[in-house]
Amino acid sequence: MGLSLTGWRLFNFNRDFMGRRVMYKAVLFDMDGLIIDTEKHYQKAWIQAAKELGFNMTVKEQLYLRSCSKKYAEPLMQKLLGADFDYDKVRDRRKEIMDEILKKNGIEKKPYVDEILDFLKEKKIKRALVTATPEKKAREYLKEIKLEDKFDKIICADMVERGKPDPDVYIFACEKINEKPYNCLALEDSPNGVHSANSAGVDVIMIPDLSEP
Repeated sequence: MGLSLTGWRLFNFNRDFMGRRVMYKAVLFDMDGLIIDTEKHYQKAWIQAAKELGFNMTVKEQLYLRSCSKKYAEPLMQKLLGADFDYDKVRDRRKEIMDEILKKNGIEKKPYVDEILDFLKEKKIKRALVTATPEKKAREYLKEIKLEDKFDKIICADMVERGKPDPDVYIFACEKINEKPYNCLALEDSPNGVHSANSAGVDVIMIPDLSEP
């Protein structure tokens, strides 16, 4: 993660909101590219899958797909790569390639993830995972790196009607941890994730991974 443990120890969890002093009571974490170093693999898998099916997807075009639901990703890719771009076929092949990559390389945690989660727990700050990854896969990843029990709640895109960049997943996360959006702070690595959190009324910090804000 881009924020060091020292940075968290110095972080001020109090802020002004609509003329009154409030405190962040929960931190909501994205997963891919933030707590696990998987976005680089997704990038490779998307580009390879597209190439195998006859489409020349660039790195810039792939970046649009981070934390992006099919509702937005499919028409965008068809606009960029052609109306015949078969999103479902490319995504299915991407999943196969991704599984192969992770089977070979394993899941890599970003630096200081354990320490930051432990620090927030000590401070009695709630911790929730809010990811665009389906629940089954997300829990599989978290179990492998022994992080599943460090979150109070695990919220995934397949639990809501609309995924990121729509706000549903963050609204649902706030409901599940029983906190108002203005009492929560989201950490995201992609513009789509930032938009999702912001649209839900949650303050958000972008921690760059593959691209700058």
